[in-house]
Amino acid sequence: MNQYNGQSRSFLISADRLTIISIVFFLLTALTILKLFNLQVINHNKYLALAEEQHLALAKLNPERGTILIHDREAGEDVLYPVALNRKYFLAYAVPNQVKNPLAYSKLLAPILEMEEDTLLYRLSKEDDIYEPLKHKLDDLKKLEIESLELEGIRFQEEVFRFYPEENIGSQVLGFVGYQGDDLVGRYGIEGYWQDELAGSSGTYEFERDAVGRLIPIGGRLKADQVNGANIVLTIDRAIQFFACSALEATVLKHGAEDGSVIIMDPETGAIMAMCNYPDFNPNNYNEVENIEVYNNRAIFEPYEPGSMIKGITMAAAVDIGGVTPATTYIDTGTVEISGFTIHNSDGEAHGLKNMTQVLEESLNTGAIYAARQIGPDIFKNYFYNFGYGDLTDIRLETERNGDIKNLSYPNEIFMATASYGQGITATPLQVINSFAAIANQGKLMKPYIIKETRKNDKIEITEPSVVQEAISLRAATIVSAMMVSVIEDGHAKSA
Repeated sequence: MNQYNGQSRSFLISADRLTIISIVFFLLTALTILKLFNLQVINHNKYLALAEEQHLALAKLNPERGTILIHDREAGEDVLYPVALNRKYFLAYAVPNQVKNPLAYSKLLAPILEMEEDTLLYRLSKEDDIYEPLKHKLDDLKKLEIESLELEGIRFQEEVFRFYPEENIGSQVLGFVGYQGDDLVGRYGIEGYWQDELAGSSGTYEFERDAVGRLIPIGGRLKADQVNGANIVLTIDRAIQFFACSALEATVLKHGAEDGSVIIMDPETGAIMAMCNYPDFNPNNYNEVENIEVYNNRAIFEPYEPGSMIKGITMAAAVDIGGVTPATTYIDTGTVEISGFTIHNSDGEAHGLKNMTQVLEESLNTGAIYAARQIGPDIFKNYFYNFGYGDLTDIRLETERNGDIKNLSYPNEIFMATASYGQGITATPLQVINSFAAIANQGKLMKPYIIKETRKNDKIEITEPSVVQEAISLRAATIVSAMMVSVIEDGHAKSA
């Protein structure tokens, strides 16, 4: 009986163990199934991506940035000259743990790299370092000079940077390529406004690799070609640009002016043949400027009170509406009283009986006010809009501003009076020259443009001249043109 009971207890214990083992096995099986379900269904994409990261490598294929070109007609034929292009340079770097004598290396390299010996010695003495950059943008001659020293542990890496052969000439028109975070992008001018077109688009190159990261020669590969940037041809003429920029610099320095701008435009088309500002900068060394405001193209960015030259626009409006003719006269008493303000001629003198041509020749504020009064405030304002003031020209350059003529919307006559001789309103140099170009162009206001062509692959897009509107009639433009010639021949502008 006891023997039987003992066997029964053993059997029961064995049965309990089997039940426990079965439960554990069931739980393990369920957990395994759940894990597989999680891997293969719920997080399938995640783990697939991780696997691909381990076995695939993705290389970025950088496009070539487009070239900016201008016209060079100096040799008698029209050829294109690159003013912004890509140039191959070299980065000199060291593998310090291979440098045998840092002190000797420093003395040899310092004058070539134009660096302090102490700085070089510090970088070359990092015994456990395997990569230490020394100097960017070395040219071929510098590279050869260093290579001739046969210094173990000094190596070179090819790199590409933007190069501007004309240096300061027209620098604000071009802009520059500089770092924005870790990326090189166009900033200001053509480089900034046309960044997407010039930059092109990157490609990719995907390949399989083994467990240690080596390329598998027979592995599958996928390539998406990069698209190189477009080449851009400007309307700028190289000889005219060089002469204009040089003359501007000399004139600013001669008269002690803070700055200056010059624009040369074809009035029949609106094409810009030269555009310069001074002070300027060298875009090859853009990071060396003392004040970053020098990056701005003041010819389009800096509205100012244009002053007495606006008398020509006032006179054009008055002639166009029939308010005056060149022979119309008035009595110049030297002052005009408006709304409690007394306005004087710039010379403080009274000139007596004068006609409208003489108003321009002698730059009489009182005469400009007389002409404006023959128009009236509302129509006067409309003529300024017709000549392009208060609006962007859309020249497609970075940082263009539109000036301010909102004072002409106020009912008080004083605002029209001061605007008639160029005060109380602002305009950019581009707006001013474009308004006078309209007078020279039979009264038609053209849209200024500086991009002649964009060339991408085999496709060329050409900018066609575009008429914005008729500012004044052909008759008025002809009359006022003759009056303005008289200002040069017999008036204040004889030096022109």
